[in-house]
Amino acid sequence: MQAPLLRNILLTIALFALTVPAFFCNTPAAKQEDEEEAHEPSLWRNVYDTSAHYVGMETCRGCHQGVYDTYMQTGMGKSFGVATKEKSAADFTPEHALVYDSALDYYYKPYWENNAYYIMEFRLEAGDTVHKRIQKVDFIVGSGQHTNSHLFSTNGYLFQAPITFYTQKQKWDMAPGFEKGSSTRFSRLIQIECMSCHNGYPEFVHNSENKFTSLKMGIDCERCHGPGSLHVQERQNSVPVDTSKGPDYSIVNPRRLPVELQNNVCQRCHLQGIAVLNDGKTFFDFRPGMKLSQVANVFMPEYEGAQDKMIMASHVERMKKSNCFMKSGKMSCITCHNPHISVKFTPRSQYLNACQSCHSTPPQKQCSETAKNRALKNNDCVVCHMPHNSSIDIPHVAVTDHYIRRQPQNDTLAKKITAFLGMKCFNNPQPDDITTARGFMEFYERYAQSKGLLDSTLLYLGRAANVEATKKQNRDYIRVYFLLHDYEKVISYAAPLKPAAIKDAWTAYRIGEAYFQFQHADSALAWYQRATEIWKYSMDFENKYGICLLALNKVEDAKKVFEFVISENPNHTSANTNLGYIYMQQGNATMAYDYLKKAENLDPDYEQNLINLAVYYHNTNQPDKARSSLAHLLQKHPDNQKARAMIMDLGN
Repeated sequence: MQAPLLRNILLTIALFALTVPAFFCNTPAAKQEDEEEAHEPSLWRNVYDTSAHYVGMETCRGCHQGVYDTYMQTGMGKSFGVATKEKSAADFTPEHALVYDSALDYYYKPYWENNAYYIMEFRLEAGDTVHKRIQKVDFIVGSGQHTNSHLFSTNGYLFQAPITFYTQKQKWDMAPGFEKGSSTRFSRLIQIECMSCHNGYPEFVHNSENKFTSLKMGIDCERCHGPGSLHVQERQNSVPVDTSKGPDYSIVNPRRLPVELQNNVCQRCHLQGIAVLNDGKTFFDFRPGMKLSQVANVFMPEYEGAQDKMIMASHVERMKKSNCFMKSGKMSCITCHNPHISVKFTPRSQYLNACQSCHSTPPQKQCSETAKNRALKNNDCVVCHMPHNSSIDIPHVAVTDHYIRRQPQNDTLAKKITAFLGMKCFNNPQPDDITTARGFMEFYERYAQSKGLLDSTLLYLGRAANVEATKKQNRDYIRVYFLLHDYEKVISYAAPLKPAAIKDAWTAYRIGEAYFQFQHADSALAWYQRATEIWKYSMDFENKYGICLLALNKVEDAKKVFEFVISENPNHTSANTNLGYIYMQQGNATMAYDYLKKAENLDPDYEQNLINLAVYYHNTNQPDKARSSLAHLLQKHPDNQKARAMIMDLGN
């Protein structure tokens, strides 16, 4: 086979095979400056006063040392930290610290070296190591009560490592969402939605997806009390407040909020579901004392036969299903929990007293259980009515089920789901139709690629047919038809639009991708460029912009884009292979090989890079290595017809 034919095959695949991963997450767009806020007034002055700002937990500690000391022992206080031996709850003994991903054929070994924490990924063939990648771990997520997961930073870009330690089972295994062939290895982006619940508010680069300039170490005081600057200023100026006679309105005290606003504080993170941000809002915009629905609406899928299924961090959803909640009208999370005290150190009597505050009749007179069995359980209501159950999203973990019932199931995984019933919003009884449609799309993108979800999306968008809704809907129709791979429809909705008028990076990207799939790279270019203008530090968008430039033979411009991507994230596999391709086309074999081998070390199964390597080996008279690359490609990607054609052309 002649080199030009190989290059033509390479170019075809390079332009059409490299796409941005299909997992889309809500990431904050810039808040619209001209947006007029509509909200109920609040007596708490740090809720809506835009001058109120965050001061940090160490400032709070100065006056509240005792509360600080106990809070730092809670799961929230210990939620995030630098990777140290003291922070880790994991077992690193050789017989435990090894994980095998049988779906992708990688081993993972966590280990310490000179007080630094590493995860080694490797692959064996016939007893020999044929691939090895070592990644330093920078942060540990989780208090150690249930799990320790692991994050690393590359130039401020935050990613999750593929293995987790499950402390209840004392077991290493693939991280949640990385099981059964779903592992993205070292490329899962940690975006602001994740970080804003697992930690205190970070300093975030807003025109990025996962770049941070600084991170807090644990969920801090102001996540529940709101920004503290007004409170600190008044205390420093000796403004007296006698809280025995009334609230200090300079800072929110959640216990003094109405019940539903108390729950809104907790359900910002303990209502784990599909969070759909309102237009112009970010995950930074919620403050204690607000209704969460002013910022986001949180949907949960409802299934027939799923009464006993539960998501690990969806405590508020489970509580709201309970008659105790629905009938009392006064039940909130802090009815039972003191958030300043770890559950490990909370007296059992506190929970039982909470039950007795409503169920004042002695248990022996209202409980159907026998006296003997009650005695075996110390008359503990929680043991029977709120058992520890498995979660459906996190393996090897059992948590208290906050759905309080007379006869709850003992295992949430015992019954089979029989039918999908729809999406329910748990923090807003009447979400509008467009928001509901977005909930269906989010669920499709993250968890279940069922066409029925997109049919429901179109149904709800159709219900919202009026002039104002149509203006909002354009990007939603673009999104749903993009997910349906109906690129012609995407283009039809994009036709009256101008790139400069678009403020949403994903909308610009989707339009660009639709044109690109129709082989109209010239039309796609401005849309890809617009996506990168909005999110300059989205490396996937930048990379796709470079691919489009390459398709238009703007090689030097494309090269600059790929170099920028690698300067930001040297471990971007696609950008490395694209630069290797450019250098190969320019006849610089040394530079080409360096970038292609770097891409191979990052991902030995990356389809496009294996094609590029085969071409490189052919061009440098190494036919055996070319065949080896193509054989490996077909082993991992057996449907790649281009690779089959190349092997046939290479001959024996």
